[in-house]
Amino acid sequence: MRDYLKFYINGAWVDPVTPKCIEVINPATEAVAGRISMGSAADVDAAVKAARAAFAAYSQTSVADRVALLEAIIAEYKKRYADMAAAITEEMGAPAKLSQNAQAAMGIGHLTTALNVLKDYHFSETQGTTLLVREPIGVCGLITPWNWPVNQIACKVAPALAVGCTMVLKPSEIAPFSAQVWTEILHAAGVPAGVFNLVNGDGPTVGAAISSHPEVDMVSFTGSTRAGIEVARNAAPTVKRVHQELGGKSPNIILPDADFQRAVTAGVRSVMSNSGQSCNAPTRMLVPNARMAEALAIAKAAAEGTTVGDPASGAAIGPVISATQWDKIQTLIERGIAEGAAVVAGGPGKPAGLETGYYVKPTVLGPVKNSATIAREEIFGPVLTVIGYDTVDEAVAIANDTPYGLAAYVSGTDPEGVRKVASRLRAGQVSLNSAPTDLMAPFGGFKQSGNGREWGEHAFGEFLEVKAVLGYAPKPA
Repeated sequence: MRDYLKFYINGAWVDPVTPKCIEVINPATEAVAGRISMGSAADVDAAVKAARAAFAAYSQTSVADRVALLEAIIAEYKKRYADMAAAITEEMGAPAKLSQNAQAAMGIGHLTTALNVLKDYHFSETQGTTLLVREPIGVCGLITPWNWPVNQIACKVAPALAVGCTMVLKPSEIAPFSAQVWTEILHAAGVPAGVFNLVNGDGPTVGAAISSHPEVDMVSFTGSTRAGIEVARNAAPTVKRVHQELGGKSPNIILPDADFQRAVTAGVRSVMSNSGQSCNAPTRMLVPNARMAEALAIAKAAAEGTTVGDPASGAAIGPVISATQWDKIQTLIERGIAEGAAVVAGGPGKPAGLETGYYVKPTVLGPVKNSATIAREEIFGPVLTVIGYDTVDEAVAIANDTPYGLAAYVSGTDPEGVRKVASRLRAGQVSLNSAPTDLMAPFGGFKQSGNGREWGEHAFGEFLEVKAVLGYAPKPA
């Protein structure tokens, strides 16, 4: 049982202003795994004041100082790596292998990436007689979700620390354990008091207090598009910068010349990974109508070969995060069937023998029209929708026919053909032929998938203001 009843403010663990706690549920067992305190606007105010006070000194630290700090955090993270992986498995049900090899690994990956970018980053340059300076924006409010918990904490905190910002973090209240471990790591690494602060709580209370606080200079939010709209609305009166990484309904175009066995199988596995709880999952698979039967047969085999079970069992996927999420997924699967989709694999209900825990059958539905509810709404579970097309032009049109634009995927054997399709897709990141993750590549979306970019060098710009100093350099003779 984990009891995390204090917040981290101004370099110390402190009690909430008004005591109130909630239970955190292990989604694999439905048992109580721990408790956290729920913050209030008063707790946020204390954290923001600490961050504001710390900004004056921290914003003036040298690059060498911040390089040393990131190196110290990485060293402490390595010491706590197993603790981080275990916390993620317990709080959100990720299989132990996924927590070890991907979830926890992304945290150290973003820290290392920020360190490498910082070493060579140019914070100033001259343009004629004018000096252009990139300065830390100030106090940052960071609001993160539960699905890749430390990944989304690290990809905000690491660049913010690197450029000289101070911050207040509100992690997800249903998966808060990894944020606690993260905070303990930063404290042990010697992050100066007030530079990093943690306040647990829910979105309507703590999230709203952060995004509306007049002393918060920017807010970076990852989560649903619905919640992102509320963050932007709350931030608007103070005209602060708002950075958002939101929902997705990413298309995966399997071109006619693709290796179908490889491409369809890879697409199914990508959707099923992390129990489908990834905002950039390729949940709409587009295949030629002429090869639909072949594609569905391959997808069926891949889905039925995806093992589901306890996170410690070695199964490929574990549960989804909560009863609420399980109910939502079931409702959408049933809606898809009611609207005419055939169940190719999986379907409603829990897998056999897994009555306890929020487990979902790896499900493939299709063929469906792109107008179907399951092709329009983000399901956020191990559910793939298969859509047919007759021409590549039609495939591109269907792919772009979505309010989202976070990611897209293309598979084919002709490199030039794949690249041409990629150039026509309205998405922030396009992956060709199952390309591996690139932590230096900018991550973020078009349209209702958000604004701004995270990861790598592009992330630094989200936390910087540009100052122009006119007349700084002498006029040329």
